[in-house]
Amino acid sequence: MATLFDDDGIDTDVCRDLTLDSADAGRRLDQALSARLPEFSRARIQGWIEDGAATLDGQRVRPRQRVHGGEQVRIRAHIEATARCLPEPVPLSVVFEDAHLLVIDKPAGLVVHPAAGNWQGTLQNGLLYRDPSLARLPRCGIVHRLDKDTSGLLVVAKTLRAHKSLTEQLQARTVKREYRALVVGELVSGGRVEAPIGRHPTRRTSMAVVADGRPAVTEYQVLQRYPGHTLLAVRLQTGRTHQIRVHMAHLRHPLVGDPLYGGRFRPPRGASAAMTVALRDFPRQALHAIRLGLQHPEDGRPMSWECPLAEDFARLLQQLESDGVT
Repeated sequence: MATLFDDDGIDTDVCRDLTLDSADAGRRLDQALSARLPEFSRARIQGWIEDGAATLDGQRVRPRQRVHGGEQVRIRAHIEATARCLPEPVPLSVVFEDAHLLVIDKPAGLVVHPAAGNWQGTLQNGLLYRDPSLARLPRCGIVHRLDKDTSGLLVVAKTLRAHKSLTEQLQARTVKREYRALVVGELVSGGRVEAPIGRHPTRRTSMAVVADGRPAVTEYQVLQRYPGHTLLAVRLQTGRTHQIRVHMAHLRHPLVGDPLYGGRFRPPRGASAAMTVALRDFPRQALHAIRLGLQHPEDGRPMSWECPLAEDFARLLQQLESDGVT
């Protein structure tokens, strides 16, 4: 049976009747269904099986149940629309769009999705206003995030199939994400940070390098040195919360303007008054997602995008250059 949507185009009822065949023999039920239903994530299918929304020969089973071929699978599931998020006319800078993807150049100050203290005016609110059908997707198709005060490129899925593909690419670490970061201190060369990240043991709103954290890998390259500062090209191999900010602070080279990990402001020796003011008053962490590369979820072709530095970041670099590079 086809996937059915209710009249308002928001909630989704998934109704499928499938017969497993000999090619499925020996596989787990969740694996067999994931292969048959590529538009849905494995996690979603596992949830349906565990909840009894997907049955095997009329019986409720576990996702790891092995199948033999010939069994009947019945799916009667419901995907609820995104909760507590209403359409709002939030301005969005669209870099690319087709039937499957949307690439946004997010400005600093824009929260990606609603959370405590930020239920309105988020990117997700703006996406719903622009395309109400995105309510069918988890978090309206948002598959990764940028911190509120990080600017730059972010990709959004427009279909369940695209959502599944992009999520898998992120998990496989094949999505290419490059940032520009201005850090405190003059680095001699680039490098690689492999240090696990988890919740800070005492500051629960912060992350930290901790022994029992999740694996995190960041690569960085020196692009330009300024008095007391360095401009880096940073590439993520993983996508942990605050990863670049935490790893740079771990190296004792925190991002300029970082309110959580930056420490006390100290102007570089010999800095002009204008440079001191520009650094001291920079209102956010100096981090910009400048490049994004991935495989198109429909046909697999490689795609990449690049956006200019945010205006405030570019002005800060101009001020540093006027004081001289090193």
